[in-house]
Amino acid sequence: MFEVSFNSPQCGWMSIGFDDGVNEFHTTTAHAPHETALPDLMRILTALASKGGNQTGGEVVTSNEHVLKWNRDPEEFDFRFVRNGGDLTIEIWEYPTEERDSGERELVYSYKGPVTEVLDAFGETFDQLYEDRDTDEFEFNWRQPFPYKEYEDFRSSVTSVR
Repeated sequence: MFEVSFNSPQCGWMSIGFDDGVNEFHTTTAHAPHETALPDLMRILTALASKGGNQTGGEVVTSNEHVLKWNRDPEEFDFRFVRNGGDLTIEIWEYPTEERDSGERELVYSYKGPVTEVLDAFGETFDQLYEDRDTDEFEFNWRQPFPYKEYEDFRSSVTSVR
């Protein structure tokens, strides 16, 4: 069973993790310099739930392949999402510096599973962030507004996939 965790943000940092029962990946991500990473992630997943399309305004290789840039400082990450029919592949590539030299990147996590399973896992963690946003002082601690519109769009797209 694929699981995603995004812990409550603290001082502009958020701990995130992926666990598929065989492999796992955990890191801490920063709110900057990729200020739109969290809403872009929701937009990417919304587009993939809708079988493609570019709703992010970011880097799109094809309508079924999206790359999200995020960082830990000084390390940088590319979260690559590829939809192939009913399956979704997630790859996390780590770069040792902000230069993003593709010759130095390393694949640190990969998972392939049913689109619905992946969307449900992200949905659970996004729901938890949404439910705890006031208690956790999300906007103060993440130093970014909560992505309400992207969250609502994501929830609607996941519901329509069912």
